[in-house]
Amino acid sequence: MTDVSAQHETRSKSGFDLSPPSAQQRAALEASLTPDEAQVLLKHGTEAPFCGGLLGNKDDGAYVCRLCGLPLFRSRAKFESGTGWPSFWAPFDPGHVKEVRDLSHGMVRTETRCARCDSHQGHLFPDGPPPTRNRYCINSVSLEFVGASQALPDKLGRGAPEGQPPAAPEADSPA
Repeated sequence: MTDVSAQHETRSKSGFDLSPPSAQQRAALEASLTPDEAQVLLKHGTEAPFCGGLLGNKDDGAYVCRLCGLPLFRSRAKFESGTGWPSFWAPFDPGHVKEVRDLSHGMVRTETRCARCDSHQGHLFPDGPPPTRNRYCINSVSLEFVGASQALPDKLGRGAPEGQPPAAPEADSPA
């Protein structure tokens, strides 16, 4: 497979740190995966269609990388493709999703990976809806959903904008 995405700056345009986890952080993150998650994220597997836990999710929020927590897609970019996997027409930030030419299984495809931890997410196809005409076909086990009212996970302890900055104490709340 050949990496076809541009080199990333350390921070994405939306302000997230894209530097990869340290070896120690990566080992801890990988240890938290289920066998199914590890098969997809680390070994480039694919979950069976129509069985992923996020396929029918219609809640408002963001879909983050299951391994490192980087936000990859927004719920408003999700659409029903009929393929059996969660599908999105655009990423959260173009710098968060790495595209890699995939020549496996006797075909040419574009694999999508998390730009920070390089975990396998799914594939990109040019048959999506307007305005991009892209379909990011993503494995549910590669993602974690975070509701709009929840803080994004800060799995690497990097602070804002990972998660939300700590709320300022209320004037009448105890310190």
